Amino acid sequence: MPANLFSSLLAPLYDDESALVYILTACVAAGIWLVVRRYEDARNRAILFDWPAPEAASPTWTGQTLTQPSLEAHLLNPVLLPSSSSRHGHSPTPSSTGGGGGGNSKHITCYDPATGMHIATVRADDAYEIGQKIGEAGAAQRTWRNTSFADRRRVIRSLQRWLLDNRELCARVAARDTGKTMVDAALGEVLTTLAKMDWLIKYGEYSLKPEKRHGNFILMHKTSWVYYEPLGVVAACVSWNYPLHNALSPIMAALFAGNAIVLKCSEHVAWSTAWFVGAVRTCIEACGHDPDVVQLVTCWPEEAPTLTTSPWIRHITFIGSEVVGRKVAEAACRNLTPVTLELGGKDAALIMPGTDLGRYISMWMRGVFQGAGQNCIGIERLLVHSSQHDALVRLFAERAQRLRLGSVLAPVMGDEDDTSYRPIVDMGSMISADRFSELEQIIRDAVEDGAELVAGGERWRHAYLEQGAYFQPTVLAGVGQGMEVAQQELFAPVALIMPYETLDEAVEIANGTRYGLGASVFGPDQDAALALARRLEAGMVSVNDFAVTYINQDLPFGGTKASGYGRFGGPEGLRGLTCPKAVVLDAFPRVVQTSIPRVVDYPIRSLVQSWEFLSGLMAFIYGLGWKERVRGLVRLALAGR
Repeated sequence: MPANLFSSLLAPLYDDESALVYILTACVAAGIWLVVRRYEDARNRAILFDWPAPEAASPTWTGQTLTQPSLEAHLLNPVLLPSSSSRHGHSPTPSSTGGGGGGNSKHITCYDPATGMHIATVRADDAYEIGQKIGEAGAAQRTWRNTSFADRRRVIRSLQRWLLDNRELCARVAARDTGKTMVDAALGEVLTTLAKMDWLIKYGEYSLKPEKRHGNFILMHKTSWVYYEPLGVVAACVSWNYPLHNALSPIMAALFAGNAIVLKCSEHVAWSTAWFVGAVRTCIEACGHDPDVVQLVTCWPEEAPTLTTSPWIRHITFIGSEVVGRKVAEAACRNLTPVTLELGGKDAALIMPGTDLGRYISMWMRGVFQGAGQNCIGIERLLVHSSQHDALVRLFAERAQRLRLGSVLAPVMGDEDDTSYRPIVDMGSMISADRFSELEQIIRDAVEDGAELVAGGERWRHAYLEQGAYFQPTVLAGVGQGMEVAQQELFAPVALIMPYETLDEAVEIANGTRYGLGASVFGPDQDAALALARRLEAGMVSVNDFAVTYINQDLPFGGTKASGYGRFGGPEGLRGLTCPKAVVLDAFPRVVQTSIPRVVDYPIRSLVQSWEFLSGLMAFIYGLGWKERVRGLVRLALAGR
C-alpha cells in the first residue's frame, strides 16, 4: 500500500506538462521559504558594535599602589582626583589618575583589592544628578515601551554576541575591580549572564505575551486575558560581588519587559560597572534606540534615598545586606513602591549518612571558597553525620591548606616582556580588609566555645602584594548551632563543619537560622534527599549539586525569612517588572452581550423577589448535587418571571 501511494504521487512526473507544474510549484515554494528565512535572519541578526577596552583591564597594566587602599583614598592623596568631572555613567570609562580639579564635589576612589593599585577616581552623583537621570530614563521609556519583542530580542542578542566575543576582557574587568580569579569570573559572571540572555531570547516573549485565562459558567459569553504591560522606570540597587551579572541581569530583564531602568551600583565596583553599563548603552544605540533608557547611578549611601523614595520609580530590585535592605524597603513605603529583596544567606549543605564524601568534596570546596566566600548562595555550613565528621574535616583541611591566593592580574614578576606567564591562583582577594578584625574575632569566639580551628582563621599577607585584602581559607570543625559563627552570615572563605546525629536534627540545624536563601542536600538516595529538600526553609534547593538553580535562568531566584522576599529570574521575575492587566471581552460581540435582568435592575422592584432570583442562580451554578441545582433552577425561573 505505501509503495502504491508513493507511485501515485510520482505518476504526474511522467507527464511532461505535469512535471513542469510540479517543478515550478517547488521553485516558488523554495523561493518564498528563502525570502522568509532571509527576512527572519536579518531581523534577528546581532548588531556588532565597538566598545573600547579599559586600560586597567590589561594583564600588563600597573597603577599606583595605595598605601591605605580605601574608597576615600583621594581625601588623603589629592593627586588621585580626576582632572575633570565627567558623568561616568555616560563616558567609556571613569576618569583615571590626574592632578587637581574636582572642586568640592564628592568622589569615589576605585582600586584593585587584590593588589591595592589605584584604578580610577570617579565623581559620585548628587541628588540633583540622580533626579535628572530618572527623568531622562522616563523620557526614553515612552518610546521604548512601544518596541516589539523582536526589537528587544535583537538588543539582547547583540549584547550576547558582544559578551561572548569579549568574554576574557569582561572577566578581566570584573577580576580587576573585585580581586576575584578569572575562573570565578567566568563561572559566576560571564556564564550566568550568557544564560540569562539565552533564556530571554528564547522564552522572554512567551512569559510576557497576552495570556488567555479560564472563565466560568456565569461568564461563558466572555473571554478573559491578562496583558503584562511595562511599569515605566524601575530601579535596581545591586551588590559588588558580581559587577557584570548583577548589573546586566536586572538591566536586561527591565528592558525586555519594556521598562527603563536606573541602576545603582556599589561604590566598590564603580569603575567596572560604568564600563559594563557603557557597553549596554552603546549596544542599545547601535540597535537604533535611545540609550537613555538605561542609566547608571554611583553615589554614596546618603544620596541613595533620592532614588529609593522617588515617586517616578515604579519598582525596586535590591541585592545586598539585610541591614541595607530594610532601609530600602522603608524608603519604598513612602510611595508604595514594590520591592524585590535578595538579602543575606547562611546556606547549608546537608550531607546524608553514607554519602561518598570523596565524590562531592570538589563541589563543596567550590561552594565554600568560590569568590573568596563572597557569594550570596555560597555554602556556609556543612551538616554531616557525626560518624563522617572527622573524615570530612580531614578532606577540607588538606585541600584548603593547598589553595594558592593571589591576583591573576598582578604585575608579572621577573621578565616583564614575557606576558605569557601568569601566576596560578585558586582564590583571589576579598573586596576589602575592613571586616578582617570582625572575622578574626568571631572565629576566636567559636574556638573558645568549643569549635576546632583546623585551618586558617586570620588575614594572610601576600609576599609581594602587601596591600591585597586576603583572608586565609578557613576550616572550623565541631561547630555548634548556638555559636555566633553558625548564625551570622560571614560572606568569607570559612567552612563550618557541623555534626548531627539524626536527620531530624540535621533539618532542625539547617532551618535554625534567620536566613532562608539557598540550600543543598547530598545523599546516595535521590528520593530520600528530595524528601529532605522539601523540609528545608529555603527559596532554592539543589539535590546532589551546588547552586544549579542559579545557572537555570528559568527558575525564580530568591529566599524567605530574613533572606528577603520577591523573586527575580524566570517568568516570575520578568512578570514582576510588569503591571498585569486583566481584560474581559465579549466572546460573540454581535450576538451575545451582558444584560441586567429586570428583577435586579435599578430601581429594585422587590427585595424578596431579587433575593430569590440571585439565591436560585447561585444554587443552580454552584450546587453540590443535581437535586440542589434543579431546585435552584426552579427558584431562578419563578423569581425571574
